[in-house]
Amino acid sequence: MIDFESLKNLPLEERAVELRRSGKCNCCQAVAVALTEDELVFQAAGGFGGGMGNRQGSCGALAGAVIAAGIKTGGKGTPRFAGQIQENFRERCGALICRDLKGLDTGKVLCPCEDCVRNAVRAYQDVME
Repeated sequence: MIDFESLKNLPLEERAVELRRSGKCNCCQAVAVALTEDELVFQAAGGFGGGMGNRQGSCGALAGAVIAAGIKTGGKGTPRFAGQIQENFRERCGALICRDLKGLDTGKVLCPCEDCVRNAVRAYQDVME
């Protein structure tokens, strides 16, 4: 169970960071839950953290923002919003794939996980609000 009340005074992006820091949420769950405050979303987002568990897929934080967009839109027009969120995130972070963001092949970290979480929330806010 996540204590949303204890996070209410924080900006959304810092709520997400705190959820991740707590160890209760992976990057995807932290973003999705900060934006939706929904326990079922927490469960559904579990497999998307860390680039879908192997750092080969899209950033989990980015996936969390897209999940939240789908909930906000009721699934209507979500692909368009997802594309806009992706582009906003790429501009902020430099890449979309977890492996690239973490510099696993280059040794150069483009965006640390906490910043990916912050930037995913900000990208969502820019596009959805």
